[in-house]
Amino acid sequence: MGMSPDFCSFNVRGPGFDGSCSSSTGNYFIFGQVTGAAPAVPGMFPNMLNNMTPGQFPAISLMPVQAMTQQATRHARRVYVGGLSPTANEQSVATFFSHVMSAIGGNTAGPGDAVVNVYINHEKKFAFVEMRSVEEASNAMALDGIIFEGAPVKVRRPSDYNPSLAAALGPSQPNPNLNLAAVGLTPGSAGGLEGPDRIFVGGLPYYFTEAQVRELLESFGPLRGFDLVKDRETGNSKGYAFCVYQDLSVTDIACAALNGIKMGDKTLTVRRANQGAVQPRPEQESVLLHAQQQVALQKMVYQAGSLPTKVVCLTEVVNPDELKDDEEYEDILEDMRGEGGKYGKLVNVVIPRPDPNGEFAPGVGKVFLEYADTDGSTKAKVGLNGRKFGGNQVVAVFYPENKFAQGEYDG
Repeated sequence: MGMSPDFCSFNVRGPGFDGSCSSSTGNYFIFGQVTGAAPAVPGMFPNMLNNMTPGQFPAISLMPVQAMTQQATRHARRVYVGGLSPTANEQSVATFFSHVMSAIGGNTAGPGDAVVNVYINHEKKFAFVEMRSVEEASNAMALDGIIFEGAPVKVRRPSDYNPSLAAALGPSQPNPNLNLAAVGLTPGSAGGLEGPDRIFVGGLPYYFTEAQVRELLESFGPLRGFDLVKDRETGNSKGYAFCVYQDLSVTDIACAALNGIKMGDKTLTVRRANQGAVQPRPEQESVLLHAQQQVALQKMVYQAGSLPTKVVCLTEVVNPDELKDDEEYEDILEDMRGEGGKYGKLVNVVIPRPDPNGEFAPGVGKVFLEYADTDGSTKAKVGLNGRKFGGNQVVAVFYPENKFAQGEYDG
């Protein structure tokens, strides 16, 4: 039985392994050559056959069956781990992933370590980590983004993973009851995001929230999995996401409807993550048309001031006559700074005034609150909208940052 190169890189002894080829666990056949055991050389089988009596089956006759079983399930028992540090080695990777699998309750094949083999490509800083079972490999998929030796690593299916074959071998998704908090991960963010129907959504405006991206995608149906990719240090969106629909038949419809549409100053790129664009079939055209109409409606809503920006515009707060007197104007300005500062870090407060001749000037009657981030502006919009000031009910909306920066207050 020939061993592939990555099988020879790091051999882990499983529970009950006694170091001899007669071990009932079969670890000898799974993990490669064992120190102290007879070498696996081409002459091994003839030597055994010479020692047999006529009609006797060799004791090794079950080896190929077990080996074939291991080989057949191997694509579903391995996970790809990318972004490793230069100091990572087979032993450290195996020890780390065995530890975290135990910590999250991901071990399902009995006592002992979940990891049975590790192959590292040091040049490209990735590893293939082989688990004892298909179910444990699926549980390991929940570890995407875990911090290893000071840096987050990617955990993915290897390129030879076959979803249709794997479906018959065991669970293809992580157990939803894994204790990911034990290793500093948030459960559920990327659950259900494997397989050929995974969609890449790129070109998202950075200020889109998770709720807004989901709302856009769910125009086509409920999602089985969704992940808006964020910067691990700042928590800000990186402008792209992945999703999988519960009804896989809408995958191509969603890609066709969303790909190429403009959102703010961005153009969306939406396609299957593992291949290029696929056109919907003729029978899907009516669904596609309806979905495109829904997207167009949502786009109109987004452009009408519902998307978060760092600037909140308030109306029904001040009377233009109150702004003519310098002292009264300063009092109003100070009041707005105090009120707006309750929701986040205020960068600027602008209250346009009538011109000296008393004539109308753009933006008079409005108050603009500029925040350091959209978290503050969002809280201000929610907190101030509908409040009563001087007997008037305040209306709060987000205002385009580019227009505000250019001093255009009449939008």
